[in-house]
Amino acid sequence: MARWFPISPRDVSPFLLTAATAFVMTGLAGGSAQAAAGGPYLAHQALYELKLVKSRGSNSINSARGRILYNFSGSACEGYTSEFRQVSELDSGEGKRTLSDLRSTSWEDGDGKSYRFKISTRMNDADSSPVDGMAERSGNQITVKLKQPEAKTFTLDGATVFPTEQITRIISAARDGKSVLELMVYDGSDNGEKVYNTLSVIGQPIPGDRSIETPDPSTASDTMKSLTRWPVTVSYYDRDAKARDGEQTPVYAMSFELFENGVSRALVLDYNDFVISGALGKFDVKDSKPCK
Repeated sequence: MARWFPISPRDVSPFLLTAATAFVMTGLAGGSAQAAAGGPYLAHQALYELKLVKSRGSNSINSARGRILYNFSGSACEGYTSEFRQVSELDSGEGKRTLSDLRSTSWEDGDGKSYRFKISTRMNDADSSPVDGMAERSGNQITVKLKQPEAKTFTLDGATVFPTEQITRIISAARDGKSVLELMVYDGSDNGEKVYNTLSVIGQPIPGDRSIETPDPSTASDTMKSLTRWPVTVSYYDRDAKARDGEQTPVYAMSFELFENGVSRALVLDYNDFVISGALGKFDVKDSKPCK
């Protein structure tokens, strides 16, 4: 899953799918496929076109545009590799434009026990400190070893999951008919030290043969036409932040339709001050090697 960084009009940071993001998200696919979907996740390349949907509050954004190029490959036996690049431009008015270029690569083994990641960003031609590290699950804890931005070793709660395992859990919950899933997620973002509390809300399944108002290359693909998908919204909360008035506001939220083979479409990224959509403009299935 592609991973996404929060971004605000006042202090603009580059954003990501999972993401992992995801949307990675980020992002936008990954995990132990046999357990989650009854078959291997789809190796693919996806191009998402970003645009501003709405701006709200005092820190408004006049326009936003960009692209995400996402490559996903691997298998449960050799692990899953994600390559992600996002180029985006935000216009906050009065000639204030911010151009960001973010690149991320990650690998996670099929059991969600090991995770490696590298993230680099460039904003208005200035490079920021890259993030480079790895995490290993052992017993009831996870040990993270960072090389950059500075050498550091620390531990996380063993209940924390990595991004691809997060997608695995969401698909598994969806197939079981569950509508809510809470997870702690570590993705290497925010200098490699941030852990998010996440709340996933899963909607009713959408059968592959249902007509769609806004088709895209995924819904038109012969590979995808027979697959079930679910509307999912994942809210990310700062685990270290204190709730105000008994309720904590998410740092950001991402909504998408998640296919049972891990592909995501119809992205919507809500950063509180503004909302960005990510329409799937290009989708290519890649060759993959099944586990022996």
